[in-house]
Amino acid sequence: MDHVHEDPHCQCPRTAEFDSSGLAAAGRRAFLRNAGLLGAGATALASGATVFGPAASAAAASSASSAGTTWRPDPDNPVFTLVVMPDTQYLFDEDRIHPAPLAASFRHVLSGDGDDNTVFLAHLGDITQNGQAREFTAVSSVFEMLDRKGAAYSVLAGNHDVGSGSTDQRGSTPYLSTFTKARAAKSATFGGASPDGYNTFHVFRAGGRQWLLLALDWRLSPAGFAWANKVIKDHPKLPVIVTTHEIAYADDAGKAYLSDYGQQLWDGLIKDNDQVFLTLNGHYWPPGSTTLSNAAGHDVHVHITNYQDRYYGGAAMIRTYRFDLRRNTIDVSTFAPWIRELADARHHGPGRQDPVNELAGQEIELTSAVDRFSVPIDFDQRFSGFAPVPARAARPANKMLVRGTVAYWRFDYGGAEGGALGDQQVIWDLSGKGNDLVKELAPGTSGSPLAWSTEHHPDQPGHGSLRFTGQGDPTRGAWLQTVPNAPLNAATFEHGYTFEAFFKLPADWDSSQNAWSALLSRWGMSSEAGKTGSNIDPQEPIATLSLSGGRELQWCVYPLNQSGSSTNWGHELPLDKWWHVAVVNDGRLTRMYVDGCELARNPSTPAVGLTTLNHAWLLGGYEYAGTINQVHNGWIGDVRIVDRPLRIDEFMNA
Repeated sequence: MDHVHEDPHCQCPRTAEFDSSGLAAAGRRAFLRNAGLLGAGATALASGATVFGPAASAAAASSASSAGTTWRPDPDNPVFTLVVMPDTQYLFDEDRIHPAPLAASFRHVLSGDGDDNTVFLAHLGDITQNGQAREFTAVSSVFEMLDRKGAAYSVLAGNHDVGSGSTDQRGSTPYLSTFTKARAAKSATFGGASPDGYNTFHVFRAGGRQWLLLALDWRLSPAGFAWANKVIKDHPKLPVIVTTHEIAYADDAGKAYLSDYGQQLWDGLIKDNDQVFLTLNGHYWPPGSTTLSNAAGHDVHVHITNYQDRYYGGAAMIRTYRFDLRRNTIDVSTFAPWIRELADARHHGPGRQDPVNELAGQEIELTSAVDRFSVPIDFDQRFSGFAPVPARAARPANKMLVRGTVAYWRFDYGGAEGGALGDQQVIWDLSGKGNDLVKELAPGTSGSPLAWSTEHHPDQPGHGSLRFTGQGDPTRGAWLQTVPNAPLNAATFEHGYTFEAFFKLPADWDSSQNAWSALLSRWGMSSEAGKTGSNIDPQEPIATLSLSGGRELQWCVYPLNQSGSSTNWGHELPLDKWWHVAVVNDGRLTRMYVDGCELARNPSTPAVGLTTLNHAWLLGGYEYAGTINQVHNGWIGDVRIVDRPLRIDEFMNA
């Protein structure tokens, strides 16, 4: 940080300006002295434990050479991490050079710690305090850690690096001599630099897609604005993260506001480029954030992070942005890898003093609301204006007839949305095995209780479904069932099976009315099949894939090798959402999957085959005590039955 803006919301200390050489006036040192920070690096963190200062540079460089392994993040993992490092200037200040914290942060990034899957590191400027060549020499030797491992990173100039009174047209500086275009180009993510060299862009792959990161000088010239806008225009499908030294400042409550220059960036670059969804800057403290609406009416998350005002100049503290595309969330954490290293038990010998002093211990990890938080973003929706996710095309029925298919029903060839399924309509078994379905009506039913629909699961082969409208009254409603003498009616599946179905429950699904309705069921009671035992209901059907009152899937069947039932259970499913369920038996054990994910409540007791009484199978109907007891309320899409166990990658939603 350098200058103090005049915004009434700013809580930054008022300090003297830096001259063009980057040397501080006395006001800065007075402030630091009052804050208790002067000389922090000249003493040990605990008396006699560790010595820092210029003499530590060689040790840091030595440890740098062995840090980490080759940079190999997983580009397709839906969870990945962007590391952000703000102002490190107090660690590189004339003869007060303390590279150890920066080296430790780089070791953390290179180590692939845990499941971070770190894909990129972005420094936010003010790398040095005075922009001197000797300061950048010390910085450069630590950044070589990243260069040697092929790490993807960006740097940019803050006002302390280049002086506050110039733009990206300032010409040569020690910063530019250190972080050259040639050096940046060694990274596989480097996309290019502005002619002046002070602005760069980077394209990295993460979460199965490409992302564009702009690393912009602390003050863009008109040429710099034109360059940045052209970079975005040249990459029209990529989400964009803007990093620069100054955009916003925050009040003590963590509410961020655009600075005067930040407003220029907003108006000249961010507002009209819908691809920009996140901006990151340092310069001011305290940290904070805000969410602004761009010209397209979409959110832009504006974050400021800077810890130079804290103990040991922030100790090269890093902030991690952990993108989780499965949860549509970015989880943000802030911590100091260097202090973590010192606190690690491996550094403690018998009888040795804890190397972390009281002030350092408070900086290991920051957990306030402005330092540790989550940002919910529906990525597909947010990026749909410039990179819409293409809908999956329908797949021909013959492509779904895997080996062993004994029945395949789909509903994408019927009437218009909401049109009634005719009483004489036959739903053909597209496997060609003759397991066709016909409509059945409960006595007293009127109207159109079974209708065609264009709704479907996004991964469903057929783009259509049937809407069942059961409401808990067994005397009303319609379902489908296999025709008499269909081969499926006699099938016992003793060598294994896979039953699959797509379905959706409506938002008004009511457990008091709709509990224990079935997606797929089989006529015939367990008592008729001669099944006995204390754990059975003699009046329940011999096979059913049902939904409990808690919207839990239940596969309850009577295998050939058991006198009782075998039951797989699911978990409570949210309403108004399409799901895929698959029940797979390998000839011995049965497992149930939802959206390709194996569920927990799968029995370990062997279950061989399915008992049959040569009666029909029902789609959307549930028989109890020999009569229809419940009709499904919701949509049912493609249904496929195979007489062998399928792998997950063979399911219809794969």
